Amino acid sequence: MRLHPNDNVGLALTKIKENRSFENVIAQENIPAGHKIALTEIQKGEPVRKYNQTIGFASQKINAGDHVHTHNIELRSFERLPEVGGVKNKINKPTKSANFQGYLRSNGKVGTRNYIGILSTVNCSASISQRIAGYFKSESYGESPNDILASYPNADGVIALTHDSGCGMSIEGDGLALLQRVLIGYAEHPNFAGILIVGLGCEVNQVSALLEKFKLKDRQHIRTLVIQENGGTRKTIKNGIKIVRKLLEGTKDFQRETASAKHLCIGLECGGSDAYSGISANPALGAAADLVVEHGGSAILSETPEIYGAEHLLIQRAVTPLVGNRLMDLIHWWENYVAIYQGSLNNNPSPGNKAGGISTILEKSLGAVAKGGTSELVDVIQYAEPIKTKGLVFMDSPGYDPVSVTGQVASGANVVCFTTGRGSVFGCKPV
Repeated sequence: MRLHPNDNVGLALTKIKENRSFENVIAQENIPAGHKIALTEIQKGEPVRKYNQTIGFASQKINAGDHVHTHNIELRSFERLPEVGGVKNKINKPTKSANFQGYLRSNGKVGTRNYIGILSTVNCSASISQRIAGYFKSESYGESPNDILASYPNADGVIALTHDSGCGMSIEGDGLALLQRVLIGYAEHPNFAGILIVGLGCEVNQVSALLEKFKLKDRQHIRTLVIQENGGTRKTIKNGIKIVRKLLEGTKDFQRETASAKHLCIGLECGGSDAYSGISANPALGAAADLVVEHGGSAILSETPEIYGAEHLLIQRAVTPLVGNRLMDLIHWWENYVAIYQGSLNNNPSPGNKAGGISTILEKSLGAVAKGGTSELVDVIQYAEPIKTKGLVFMDSPGYDPVSVTGQVASGANVVCFTTGRGSVFGCKPV
C-alpha cells in the first residue's frame, strides 16, 4: 500500500515473498507484514518518505523492492519549521446534539464512573490504603465483596491510588508540586463519588497542608485519615473501612442521567504500536476526537517524545502563535534533556515497535499524532495541569503509557481511549 503519491516506500499489508511483483516493483527479498518496501531507488542520504512526510534518511543506497528498515534508514536533523496556525480546519457544526449517560457532580462536572477512591499522600501510607480497598474486594475478612457492594449498585468499586513518593523531597520543589497536581486532579475528578486521603503524619506532603493549599477542607466528598493520629496500622485500617462504608452510602445519591457531550474529556493514548496503528486505529480515534470537539468537548494528546518529528503537524493547527510556540518549547526541552544524559529521542521506538515495522521515532510519531484528529490545537499544558479550554489540548508527558494516562486523568479526562497494535494489557481506574 502506497499511503501517499509522494511516498517512496509502501506498506506491506501482508507478508511479501521475494520476487513478487506489484506496481512495477519486484520484491528483492521477503518483506514482513507491516514493514516497508522501497517503491523507487533511494540514494544514500535521500529522504525516506511515508505519509507524505520524511521518516528518516537512507543510510545506504536502497534499490526498488528492497526491505526498508533500521538496517538502511537513519535519523538526522533537518528543517521542518511549520507556519504556526498555518492550517485552519473548519469545525463542523453538529446537526443535532450528542449526549451520554453520566453522573452529575455538585461542581457541575460529569463523571462516566462512580468510584470511591483511597488516595495516599506518601508511599508510607500506600499499604494501608491498599488494605482498606482490599476489604471491599477480598473474602479474607469474612465478608465477600458481593455481600458488601451488592448494597451499592451505583458504585463501580473501591480503588486504592498509591505511589512511591511524598517524602524525602523539597517542600518547595518541582517534584512535590507535580505530585500534588496529580493528587488533587484525582481528588476532584468527577469519576469519584467520594475520596479518602490517607497520610502517615510526618511526611513532606502533609494532608493538612494539601487541604489548605487547594482549599479542599469543605469538600463534602473528601475525608482524611492520618496513621500516626489514629494509633497505627490496625486502627487506621478499621477506621478507613468505616469511612469508606459511609462514602459508599453517598453513591446512592447519584444516578446516571443524560448529559451533553460537551462534558466529555477523552484521553488519547496508544501503546504497543506497530505500522498498522498509524493507518487504522489511531486515525479512527482521531476521527472520534474530532466528533467530541465538534460537540463542545475536549481531547488530550500527550507523550511529548512520541510526537517528535511530527510536532509541525500540530503547530500548524495551533489556534494562536503562543500555543504553537509553547509546544515548540516542550520539544526543545526534551531535546536538551536527553542530550544531558547522552541519549537520543530516536531511541524511543521499542523492540516491539520495530518488530511491527516502525523504524524511527519520526515514523512512530506520525502515526501517534493521528490520534489527535484534525481539530485546532487550542492549548498546551504541563503534566497533570487542569484542562481550562474546550477542544484539542496537548499535555507534556514522558513517552510511557502509565505515566501519560495518569497525567491525562489528573488533568480531567473522564474517558481514556487506548489503541494498540502489538497488544497491551494496560488499564486505568477510574476511567
